[in-house]
Parts: sequence; C-alpha cells; structure tokens
Amino acid sequence: EFGRIAKSLTAERPETDFQRGIREFTRLLMRVIGVLVVFIFVLNASLHRGVLNSVLFAVAVSVGITPELLPMIITINLSTGARTMARNKVIVKRLQSIQNLGSMDILCTDKTGTLTEGQLAVHSHVDAEGNESERTMELATVNSVFQASLRSPMDAAIARHASLDLSSYTKIDEIPFDFTRRRMSVIVAKAGRRMLITKGAPEGVLEACTRLELGPDGADVRDMTPRLRAAVLDEFERLSSDGYRAVAVAYRTIGNGREVYSIADESNMTFVGYVSFVDPPKESTREALEQAEALGVEIKILTGDNELVTARICERVGLKVKGVLMGQDVDALDDSELAARAEQATVCARLSPDQKDRVIAALKRSGHVVGYMGDGINDAPSLRTADVGVSVSNAVDVAREAADIILLEEGLHVLETGIVEGRKTFANTLKYIMMGTSSNFGNMFSVPAALFLVPFLPMRPVQILLNNLLYDFAQVTIPTDMVDHDSVAEPKRWDIEFIKRFMLVFGPISSLYDVLTYVVMLYAFHADAPLFQTGWFVESLATQTLVIHVIRSRYSILKSRASLPLTLSSLAVVAVGFAIPYTPIGRFFGFVPLPAAFFAVLLVMTVAYLAMVNAVKRVFYRKAGVWGAGI
Repeated sequence: EFGRIAKSLTAERPETDFQRGIREFTRLLMRVIGVLVVFIFVLNASLHRGVLNSVLFAVAVSVGITPELLPMIITINLSTGARTMARNKVIVKRLQSIQNLGSMDILCTDKTGTLTEGQLAVHSHVDAEGNESERTMELATVNSVFQASLRSPMDAAIARHASLDLSSYTKIDEIPFDFTRRRMSVIVAKAGRRMLITKGAPEGVLEACTRLELGPDGADVRDMTPRLRAAVLDEFERLSSDGYRAVAVAYRTIGNGREVYSIADESNMTFVGYVSFVDPPKESTREALEQAEALGVEIKILTGDNELVTARICERVGLKVKGVLMGQDVDALDDSELAARAEQATVCARLSPDQKDRVIAALKRSGHVVGYMGDGINDAPSLRTADVGVSVSNAVDVAREAADIILLEEGLHVLETGIVEGRKTFANTLKYIMMGTSSNFGNMFSVPAALFLVPFLPMRPVQILLNNLLYDFAQVTIPTDMVDHDSVAEPKRWDIEFIKRFMLVFGPISSLYDVLTYVVMLYAFHADAPLFQTGWFVESLATQTLVIHVIRSRYSILKSRASLPLTLSSLAVVAVGFAIPYTPIGRFFGFVPLPAAFFAVLLVMTVAYLAMVNAVKRVFYRKAGVWGAGI
C-alpha cells in the first residue's frame, strides 16, 4: 500500500486552476496575435510597402502586443506573497500554489489537529453496557504496546494512560491494520495461554464477534444476540454523540502450535468493550472558521472517523453541518452523483484514502478550486490531487513532500494570510493582463487604420520594440500596487469571457485616440515620416502607460490610489519617452524633435483619453457588478 502511494507521487500532478487559466489566456492571446499579424502583413504587402518591410513590421507588431512580462509579473507577485506568508509562519514550496490558494472556494480537511488540538487522551474504558471496565483497558493496552506496525495517536494515548505491568505477556505474532477491516490484532501468550486481541473501528470488530463479556472482570459471557448487538452499537453511538472517539476491543483464546496467524483467525471473537478518547477543539478554530466564511471559503471535513463524533466536534466549533456523506456511499455513486452529493455535504465520514481522493476530484470536476489539508501518509495522494495541498511542519515526510504549502503552526487560522495574499496576487496579475489585452486589441484597429491613412510605415519596427520595452519597464512595479478590499473579499478565478468583454470595450477607445493622433499629425502639423513616427511613439507610450492608473481599480483615482513605486515608474517612463527625441539615442532610432505645440495637444488628448476610459469604466462595472464579477 505504501508502495502504491509512493508510486502515485511520481506521476504528473493534475492540472490546477492556475495552470488551466494561464493555458486558456495564452490560447486567446495567440488567436488575437495570429489574426492581427497575418492581416497586417497582407495589408502592407497589398499596399506595395515591400515584402521585407511588411514582414519586419508585422513581426514587430506581434512582439509589441505580446505581454512578455507576464511570467515575470506573476513570479514577482508570487514571490512577494511568499515572503509575506513566510513572516506569518506559512512556507510556500510551489509558488503557483499561492494563486490557487487565493482562488480556493472549498477547503477539505481532517478534523484531528485542524478543528481539534490533535492530542488525544483516554476518556473512559467501559464494557458493552457502559460500565467502567479495567479488563477493557488492559487488553487495549496489550494490543497497543505490542503492535509493531504504525502506531496511531490512539495507541500513544493508551500507552500514556495505562500503568500496567505487561511483563507476563509474550508476543507471538501480529495482523496489521488495513482500511478494509479497520482493525488490527496481536497474538500474545500469558501463563501458557494464547490470546488474539483485536482493537479497531466498532463495526469492523463487531462483525468478527459471536460473544460478549459483561461486568468489571468479564465473568459474564453471553452469545451475541441481535438485541445485545444493538445495545453494543447504542453505547458506541452514545459515546460518539457526546464527541468522543471510540475503539472497540475484542479477544479470542487460541490454541498453541502455530507461530504465524492471518486475517482468517479474526473470527468467533468475544467483544469486551470500548476505550473512548477526547480531543478538545482548538480555541482558535471558531474564529478561524468565521474568517474562512467571511473570505468565501467553504470548509468540508474529510475523515476516517465516524460521522457522530465529527458532527459533534463541528457543533462545538460552530461549523454548521449541511449534510453527511459516508464512505460506503462514495463507492456506490458514479462521478456525477458523487459530485452532487459532495457539494451538499459538510462532513464526509468513514472515508478510506482512495475515497478522500475521489471526493476531491469530484469537487474539482464540478468547477470548484479545492484545497486539502492533511499530515499523514494516506493523505499524500489527496494533497497532490487538490489544486493546493497544505500540510504542517510535523507531518510525515511523504505528506510534506506532496504538499504545496507547509504551515509552521497547526490549525486553520494561519491560512487566512495565505488566502488574502493569493487574491492580491491574482488582482495585480489581472491589472497587467487587462491593460495589455485592451491595448493589444486596440492595435488591431490602430495599425490597419494607420496603414490606410498614412503613406509610410506609421512606426518603424525598431521604434515599436523600444516603445514596448519602455512600456513593459513601467509595469515591473505592478506587484507592489495596493489592492482594493473587495478584490480579496471573495475567491477570484480566471474567466476568459470577462477578459474578452474588457478587451472589446476598452480596446477601441485607445484606437480612437490613436487615429485622432494620426489626424493631428497629418493635418495640424503636416508631419513627414520621422515627425509622424515620433509623435505616435510619444502619444502611444503616454496613454498606454498612464491608463494603468485608471483601469487598475473599479474606483476613481482619488478613492483608490496606486502604490508609490507604480506611480513613480509610470511617470519616469513617460518622461523618458518625452525626452528621447531630443537625445542622440533618439536620432539613432529615427526620432526628431517635436514642436512645443504638440505637447499641449498631447496633454489635452491624454487627459481626455483617461477621462473617457474612467467614464466607460464606471458604466462597465455598474453592469458587470463589483471588480471581478464573473471571474
């Protein structure tokens, strides 16, 4: 089983929401670039501008509209978030997981160590009728102490609680735990008498029992009738309903002569009683759940424990249980049915590791961004299947290796910082994308219009590349920008349709002012090729650089101001663009000095352009809803 889990970790990780969004955006961008480049080349060639010039111009335009900085902007955004999270005891192993954490709308987690302290203590040891029984505790202790397979927190709690002398017992063999039987057994000898002692989930132990003991010393042995079996289960439900985890204990006297035993020997056993455990809820859990709810993240409990204990713990920490999904139901449902049931359930109980994995996959197929929090070996596949896997520093090695994010403290409360940083990362990345795509779409109209109106190339290929370089430099500081509160209030996801709508609305506005620049240069200044190219270079750089301050937020510039680094970088790039035509570098690129009157016209045009974008933005978001509506 461990080998199968280890092998699953070598397979390629399932595609996450972040990767899917980037792939869909890239596909959109390639379609836009492909159509534009071919169209510009054909148009240039048909106007007899020369094949080589047409090719160079088309290639330069394609470079100019490609958001080359997107990988760097995303990486800087994620790195900034990772540094902030590290200061808050959240270590990021895979940078892209920050984006997924921000987009997460469902967090699946076990209850032990997350909702609860994760420190089990023995609460009681009783017989089938609920009476205190030292015999139950003794047999449970023998089972826990002598087992050589993986020890659970329950085994550790039993060993801490008991103060029994076990020197009279000798271990013969062991039948390890598995998730099918949900029990484990040891075979021991005492005073020449051999016993098979079993401990595990009540339903798993009871199915192998034909008798039961009653009384403090176990002297009253009876056949397991349906009435007594129901009484045994009633006691288990009583413990579970009170929030106590319980394991059943049973034994069987066996003959000598063998040294190796198998699962087949776990039959005709005698039920002894229950050992129950208390795991108090974390003090911070209620507040953490309230924070998650406020951030739009739904918590689902995926546990191997029974549904009654889990529901009781949820009640204590204030997590409302909307529905319960059982492990046996998971196996009986097909993928579509499971997805519907998993969405409605708050608690998924008595799950095997494979069933946990299937529930997470079903939620992802339903369109959710799913996080999973676990710390055990059997959590490793689920940590990889989820969009973002979260573990803790004291988890087993395999879980830490499979996880994307490591918490230095157990509990949900430390995740809040990560979720907020993920959403800030998405918001700032989206600013660059929205600005780039709208500008690029505008070029689909600006460049062909220039080719029709102007008898020469509207801008040299090398000038286009310089414009693109300066424009990109201004965007390097976007990761430092402030993010509006409503941009982090809810999970945000990629929505290519929303990006298309934004592009279709704001792209033509930039084209309108580009065409206005053509008219001014041709008819007001009677510009030749160098003067025209210089004027369009300066106008294009100024408008597309400064417009980030308008479209970076759905609010006005006065209500939501850009960060100081973004403001300074934008103004610096515009200033450099204005100065270049008057320098030797400008002459190298084919620029000429512009008349003073041009800057007065440019100032009026730029202010009018930004005002028009701001007015359209208000209408756009009024119809689309808050920032990110549809995302």
